[in-house]
Amino acid sequence: MTVEEKMQALGASALFAEFTDTGKRIFATIAQEKRAPAGSPIFVENMVGEALYVVVSGAVRLTQRRAEGGDREVGQAGPGDHLGELAVLAPSVRLVSAVAASECHLLEIGQRDFLALAPQKPQACLKLATAVAAALAHRASDAREILREALARAQQP
Repeated sequence: MTVEEKMQALGASALFAEFTDTGKRIFATIAQEKRAPAGSPIFVENMVGEALYVVVSGAVRLTQRRAEGGDREVGQAGPGDHLGELAVLAPSVRLVSAVAASECHLLEIGQRDFLALAPQKPQACLKLATAVAAALAHRASDAREILREALARAQQP
């Protein structure tokens, strides 16, 4: 993939929606291409994550282990979606597993590369950190609504 193709793939992601071409180019230069055959894990629940992923093509299943055994699907991701974004800022434990539902083409931005870039391009890195915070705040808000609805159903006679 050329830098321009990586820029286009990053631009399709909500995480990079507010970035200029210059900003996308900065991250395209450190983004690594990854391929995941159908059925293979991209990352695994409870492992330490050290990278964020942008889905270029394919479909990803997000699963969580059940206490009684087995996995349950908690979401899906497709082209333009981003996964594991918090890990680019700091090592963090993965809350779900991401498994390629079909052959996937991904861009990976590793925490090590992000931190090495920060002294050279602090504004771009701050912008990505802010975008990650906004994405997490949005997910937390969604989760809060789901929890409220579940509690309301549980309290109904």
